[in-house]
Amino acid sequence: MPTPPDLPTPIELTPAVIQRVREGVAIAQNPIVRQHITQDLDALSAMATGRVDSRVSGRFRRWLMRRFIKTCFRVQIENPQYIPTAPNVLTANHLSHLDPFLILAFVPPHPYYYILGDARTLYNKRWKRWLVGWAGGVIPLERWWKEEIAVMAAAQADRPDLADLADTIQRDVPNGSSIQQMRQIDQAVQTLLSRGDGLMIFPEGRLGEREGQMHPLKRGTVLYAMRSGVPITPIAIIGTQDLYFRKRLTLRFGPPVQVPHQPRPKRQAIDDALAQLEQAFAALLPTDYQAPPGPKFLSHWLNHLFW
Repeated sequence: MPTPPDLPTPIELTPAVIQRVREGVAIAQNPIVRQHITQDLDALSAMATGRVDSRVSGRFRRWLMRRFIKTCFRVQIENPQYIPTAPNVLTANHLSHLDPFLILAFVPPHPYYYILGDARTLYNKRWKRWLVGWAGGVIPLERWWKEEIAVMAAAQADRPDLADLADTIQRDVPNGSSIQQMRQIDQAVQTLLSRGDGLMIFPEGRLGEREGQMHPLKRGTVLYAMRSGVPITPIAIIGTQDLYFRKRLTLRFGPPVQVPHQPRPKRQAIDDALAQLEQAFAALLPTDYQAPPGPKFLSHWLNHLFW
């Protein structure tokens, strides 16, 4: 069995964390979820060979998302002059699974954005499977969660009580190392960007833990942009970590980050582009976020709705 990679920061394996891991494993084992992932990956392969993929109208998708978001929340758009209208890699910090729906509600229908996101998060609930199956426009990424990696590491160290769970993760949860799947995704991304669409990606690779702070960014974000020769658009999402009815949320757009067009990017160019993107986010994120005072109606329901 493969050895789990080291985590940059330790994770406390509380009962709640372990329960989340068990739920995640159950999602990975769910045959309906597996079917949806397989279907969407097959559609990506077909798209890369020139076939038109099934997707709903961008205008209708935006209208539907906007009606729902505006019913539940108040949204403020800052720096709208930077909202892109041409193919780009749209990037944002990640505080809630609401985030991609929030962005789709307030960006133009063209370019048509494909969401590159965690497969189990995309398909873990019936309403999400319905929405994704109906609307299209997703690129599912299968990988181990950081909590799962922590469970496997603990099972190898000093937690024999987690051995069975760790074995199940190793056996039943794809770890993200599939070369075939990564080629499917890479080919699909190049195809959609070259034909005028856009890519939405959350470069932290996982949910953030505090408003105004980000985990180190993953290299794939700049790689996709450099290979395709498109700019990267940074967005600071503010207020989505703790959701409740009619809360004010903010989308703060930043100027595009221009990266060199390199079909085979060099290491130094990748590192420079990543540093540029990190600086762009540092300029956009709040440094003194304060949660709004007052009652938090429907907080439990809304936070769990988008888990």
